[in-house]
Amino acid sequence: MALILNIETSSKNCSVALTAEGMILTHLEDLDGRNHAALLSGFIKHCLDFAADKEINLEAVAVSTGPGSYTGLRIGMAEAKGLCYALNIPLIGVDTLELLATRVMFSTLDIEPDTIFVPMVDARRMEVYTGAFDFGLNRLMEEGPLILDENAYADLLATGRPVLFFGDGSAKAKELIKADNATFVDGVEPLAVDMIALAERHYAQRNFLDTAYAVPNYLKDFQATRPKNKVLGEK
Repeated sequence: MALILNIETSSKNCSVALTAEGMILTHLEDLDGRNHAALLSGFIKHCLDFAADKEINLEAVAVSTGPGSYTGLRIGMAEAKGLCYALNIPLIGVDTLELLATRVMFSTLDIEPDTIFVPMVDARRMEVYTGAFDFGLNRLMEEGPLILDENAYADLLATGRPVLFFGDGSAKAKELIKADNATFVDGVEPLAVDMIALAERHYAQRNFLDTAYAVPNYLKDFQATRPKNKVLGEK
């Protein structure tokens, strides 16, 4: 398989991994929160230097396309496109919800074959970006923003199949979803080291993005917030 540089910046984490043939050759990650602009270029240089030292050529760049952090996604996409232009190599897009789902699929959990996987990315207040997949990554629910309430995911839960909820948006759903077939998996975050299977599948299928026109999948328009007015005399 190809030597692929994987870039994941859809969440507060910043991570980069150099992979080939299902193996992680080297990787760096920062989990402290939203340091993408300061750290990403250095992480990428580390991986490129590793490849140069081993005299191996990079064959593709895979980047998380979202949904997720607007700023993080823009930074990751810009770096990925710049590399692909400079090195004349293909650009691969990895869907963040699929990434989260595959991370759980490849975990050590004892998972039933008919399990439904429901990744949830926090979108502020009681809203999440979400979707649903089976073990073959077939979509059982259209990706999009969803405002959580007690009826959220009712159709999926009504199937009686095991439903796994995970991602940084799932904590908001725990108090709302009480079905016996609902299980919440904590600590599932998108990381570059988990992009291997999806990136290699896209490369094998020659499923590449148009480097000139590729943009992140925000799922909804950016909404800027105004800074709060300070009270006179407040420091």
